[in-house]
Amino acid sequence: MALSLQEQLLKAGLTDKKKVKQVKLQKHQQAKAQQRHNVIETDEAKAAAALAIEAKKAKDRELNQQSKREAEKKAVVAQIKQLINVNKQPRGKGDVVCNFTDGTLIKRMYVSADTQKSISQGKLAIVKYEQGYELVPMPVADKITERDAHVVVYRVDNISAEDKISSEADDWYADYQIPDDISW
Repeated sequence: MALSLQEQLLKAGLTDKKKVKQVKLQKHQQAKAQQRHNVIETDEAKAAAALAIEAKKAKDRELNQQSKREAEKKAVVAQIKQLINVNKQPRGKGDVVCNFTDGTLIKRMYVSADTQKSISQGKLAIVKYEQGYELVPMPVADKITERDAHVVVYRVDNISAEDKISSEADDWYADYQIPDDISW
């Protein structure tokens, strides 16, 4: 039969009977106090360990959310690149200059006359792609705008309210014919 820890300590001479009796009495008094007063002793080590576990879980959740956001951002960039690669339109021979703004910069792209006409009619939009710019059809530009509006640099349907008002004000003389002998 195995000896209890108290018996082993007594046999080894590391403690005496008086200390063993005192420890037993102390444990008995704590048990009685808990029964009488419903006192629950808090173990500080357990509380600190539980607190550390909760802090680690919160940190892990935050890191997981951050990695999810980064993965979603990468997925959106990949979708945009794929949309542009699949749907980019040819520029033509590049004999007509198409000026457009990218933020505060004025950029220039050489396109064919037909492509220039498609851009001005709102059939094509200019998007930022890697180091340059590409032309995509307007429905594709709408899909790209849903994912990231900063990629679409120029589209004709973005006419400002001032331009609409000025075009309506200029329409009052539309019924008058312009003489052919006037050279502009």
